[in-house]
Amino acid sequence: MNNIKRVCVYCGSSSRVNQAFKDGATYIGKEIAANGWGVVYGGGRVGLMGLVADAVLESNGEVIGIIPEHIQAREVEHNELTELHVVHDMHTRKQMMVDRSDAFVILSGGLGTLDEFFELLTWKQLGLHDKPIIVVNMNDYWTKLIESIHNIANEGFMRQEDIGLFVVVDDVTKVVDALKNAPNQKFDPSTKWI
Repeated sequence: MNNIKRVCVYCGSSSRVNQAFKDGATYIGKEIAANGWGVVYGGGRVGLMGLVADAVLESNGEVIGIIPEHIQAREVEHNELTELHVVHDMHTRKQMMVDRSDAFVILSGGLGTLDEFFELLTWKQLGLHDKPIIVVNMNDYWTKLIESIHNIANEGFMRQEDIGLFVVVDDVTKVVDALKNAPNQKFDPSTKWI
């Protein structure tokens, strides 16, 4: 079992999405808090991000938001968090999110979520962290992405075993078990290249 204190949740900031994704974000927030874990996230009050944070806070859980100045300037930060860190740039934000988390959950999102997911995968492949990454493929949202990652391995641009860098679940109700049982292994970067 993994020693988890805080879970970083990556997800979209849009509210113009299917209600099922919104309900899933709220569910995840409640479940994380129910397990006594805190949440680290991007610091916003809008979209799925805001719903996750609100659900944790309503359950008396800890929420740490990390937001860059240029996004905070748009007045989208959540003002009721346990901690809100305003940082200079996206790179600092992403590093702090990884450093303050023990595991990662990827909910549905846009380009920013994709960027964060691939950086997590790359860092894990390079041995920079050994923390669990759970991808929630709700309503087949990430199916084509997962197929693309398999294609990368099939074409020899990554090792087949690197598909084990992350765990995929098809429903938010399976996230907690996946977090508790995810392999917590350090990848040796010297074996990365074929």
